[in-house]
Amino acid sequence: MTLAVTPHAAQVDRSAGVTAPAGFRAAGVIAGIKPAGKPDLTVVVNDGPDNGAAGVFTTNKVKAAPVLWSQQVLSAGKLKAVVLNSGGANACTGPEGFQDTHATAEELAAVLQVGAAEIGVCSTGLIGEALPMEKLIPGISQCVDALGSTAEHGLAAATAVMTTDNVPKQAVLRHPDGWSIGGFAKGAGMCAPNMATMLSVITTDAVVDPPHLDHVLRNAVGKTFNRLDVDGGTSTNDTVLLLSSGASGVTVAADEFEAALTALAADLVKQLQADAEGVTKHVSITVNGAATEAEAVAAAKVVAEDNLCKTAFFASDPNWGRIAMAVGNAPTAFDPALLDITLNGAPICVAGGKGVDRSEADLSGPEIDVVIDLHAGDASATVLTTDLSHAYVEENSAYSS
Repeated sequence: MTLAVTPHAAQVDRSAGVTAPAGFRAAGVIAGIKPAGKPDLTVVVNDGPDNGAAGVFTTNKVKAAPVLWSQQVLSAGKLKAVVLNSGGANACTGPEGFQDTHATAEELAAVLQVGAAEIGVCSTGLIGEALPMEKLIPGISQCVDALGSTAEHGLAAATAVMTTDNVPKQAVLRHPDGWSIGGFAKGAGMCAPNMATMLSVITTDAVVDPPHLDHVLRNAVGKTFNRLDVDGGTSTNDTVLLLSSGASGVTVAADEFEAALTALAADLVKQLQADAEGVTKHVSITVNGAATEAEAVAAAKVVAEDNLCKTAFFASDPNWGRIAMAVGNAPTAFDPALLDITLNGAPICVAGGKGVDRSEADLSGPEIDVVIDLHAGDASATVLTTDLSHAYVEENSAYSS
């Protein structure tokens, strides 16, 4: 299964985000959590009539306090609202950090007059530092006062979750039957599958049976967010939340909803790839002819994370030997004598050896398309990645100093 095109893809646009579906309000404000005085606190509220929700979280063993909190409250499959802060991850902060997350949820719940167990919490930023609660808590009332349902409110919400992102990322899919899905995402580094990347909130006004929300979200994440790999680092805070208001009154079958959700998530992932830290190349790695889809994904990920491959991409160097080396290290069964590698349409490696001359593989543009055929089966998968540039090294070497 590749990352890409579904029948709904043409209907996805970036004119709006979480406030596009009926029944949702959002806001993003400057609470003073970031010392630079940039937007840093977001609230998304589901006004119903339904309040179904699902979430997918990082597989990292070191989970941030808000991840642990949101996993707990989502066991009931319902959320009334989500509060997200940038400027601090609240990870590796011990019991005090969990208390801060709890206090954040309680404050928003009190302002909205709902229960704290109906509030999701997300954080992003530097790991290992306590959040400035004396700024975050007053900021919640400020954020609630700013809530609205316009496209501008959705954009403000997408902006306030940014850390090293250069631009906000949002998308909407409006279905002709009268329902829609909208969402935002943030993430530019510490990005790797299992969940890849980031924080994302996705909203829908479709009527979907609550048991289906979790299933379709996991399927969509597996085909989209988990197919982006910037640097091999699975974050402590990665979270995707799906909230359903049911405000359209339109009941949608699970398979149709999953297709639309996958299309929306795929667009958000393309935006994440385009804004990755230090990016100069947008690289698509497709593995065909694998014995299973899992093996195809594994092989593509090894290439995506290999520093020798990534530096070659940065240099526009069609060094297919590095790709062959990386594939050979993957937990994937294939015959090396049958390996084919194509770079931007040039069959540069054929049957495990040299194909056309390297000069025929033009990698000078920003888009690099790598196609690997293992000739070991019928399964395929695509993973998106980026190059390893000077700017990436410089940005991450100075991140906390």
